[in-house]
Amino acid sequence: MRSSFFTLLAAGFACALASCSGGGHQPSLAGAGNPSSSAGAVVTRNYDNARSGVNLQETVLTPDSVNAAHFGKLFSFAVDGSIYGQPLYVPAVNVAGKGTHNVVYVATENDSVYAFDADHGGGGPLWKTSLVDAAAGETSIPCADVVGCAAASTIGVTATPVISLDRNAIYVEARSKQNSAYLHKLHALDLASGKEKFGGPVVIHASVPGTAADADAQGIVNFNDLRENDRSALLLVNGVVYMCFASLSDVGPYHGWVLAYNADTLHQVAVFNVTPNGTQGGIFANNGPVADDSANIYAVTGNGTPPPGSNFGQTLLKLSGASLKVVDFFTPFNAAVMNLTNIDVGSGGFLLLPDQSGTAHPHLLVGAGKEGRIYLIDRDNLGKHNAQSDQIVQSIPNAVGPGDDSVFYSPVFWNGNVYFSGTQDVIKAFSLNNGRLSTAPVMQAVTTFTFPGAGLILSANGSSGGILWALEWHEASHLGTLHAYDAQNLARELWNSDQSGARDSAGATTRLNVPLVINGKVYVSGKTNLLVYGMLP
Repeated sequence: MRSSFFTLLAAGFACALASCSGGGHQPSLAGAGNPSSSAGAVVTRNYDNARSGVNLQETVLTPDSVNAAHFGKLFSFAVDGSIYGQPLYVPAVNVAGKGTHNVVYVATENDSVYAFDADHGGGGPLWKTSLVDAAAGETSIPCADVVGCAAASTIGVTATPVISLDRNAIYVEARSKQNSAYLHKLHALDLASGKEKFGGPVVIHASVPGTAADADAQGIVNFNDLRENDRSALLLVNGVVYMCFASLSDVGPYHGWVLAYNADTLHQVAVFNVTPNGTQGGIFANNGPVADDSANIYAVTGNGTPPPGSNFGQTLLKLSGASLKVVDFFTPFNAAVMNLTNIDVGSGGFLLLPDQSGTAHPHLLVGAGKEGRIYLIDRDNLGKHNAQSDQIVQSIPNAVGPGDDSVFYSPVFWNGNVYFSGTQDVIKAFSLNNGRLSTAPVMQAVTTFTFPGAGLILSANGSSGGILWALEWHEASHLGTLHAYDAQNLARELWNSDQSGARDSAGATTRLNVPLVINGKVYVSGKTNLLVYGMLP
């Protein structure tokens, strides 16, 4: 994992809302039998538990309407810290004492959660909740306490939260400091009031038997409250909240962890350590783990002790959702070399593709890591590890980026195309036909993005009117640019936030983030605010 998150600092949506048909391109991607986003809500990063990155019910924003004459920045909301998670959205919330609103939710590194009116600017939050107990001396973690945190003032909430509509709750993983103790807590807040629910928050602890160098005298590897950091989006499946951890800045000792908590009681129900007898193996792709309809959890790890044995660095894992036991895994043939050269397979994250009919491999995952190699993998047989060659459906080397720090965002899928963005590269689309990807792009944009590429989200009205939104973060200035491309012709850029000078400028944004597109508006997380774009009056 390349240096610090902060100094570095990546369709099923509509099918969760309505039936999908036509060409077999976009059946339900919700995962685990319960839609992640429903009734117009966006309750998890990248729209659903498959991390499809696609909203198929967008009728206002079209390739014809999104241009500098008609589309731009509408308003913004000030917040008290950087927002590193994707905004989430719930319509028609009866906010305590303030009536019914469409609400957008964000959380900051200052350990605050905000609920804003999604449609109107000019006011403050509908509610704001601090996740620290100031009276007890609790604060967000000063950046100076953590090596490699030079670009941020505090560390609080980094991962995108997750919402349960059934429970009227938003779940947030937050870091804090109280006296000399460093804490991780899981909060469940009421969507209408921001008040804690289910007896929360709960302090996160975890331990497993192991022989790692940081095991204690009793042979127990404990969750390191200072070194572990949650950057991957939270996942909610069948009443269980999942969180994944890695290090901040690769500072050890650390391990990759997956922790599972009951959404109704906030009790811990399962624990998985990636390298109990080794080191590292952090899970840090921002899109978070994915889930299939059988409640299996897929998470991809970074540099660390690889298989064979009980360690799973540089590995795509398939875990049983109930127990977090390893069901299957894939480790690239060149994992040892990747470890030596700091090329994490887990940097970009994976996308669960819709079922493919008429092929030998109907259940597929696709993704890429720092090497820029695209992996197309059978979910029913991940391929494990073969030192001579990968035993997977398809491997496309040198597909995205320069082959070093190439990919930091997950792909998106629409109309038979898989879209990737990489470092020092243009956005590319690869076609998916008969369970195989084209070995070369079928279309590509013109703009070359520097490190770390751009975060992609796609909006469309079913199979038409597709817009690929790309949130670019400029490494030198930390300023952001929001781009809109015709998803059927990537060479055609429709609009970007720098075209009209200061009018639409995004200002300072956050790395490794993606926009939220819903109901004719685009929401962008910033360093000091939440930006809202839409059709100009």
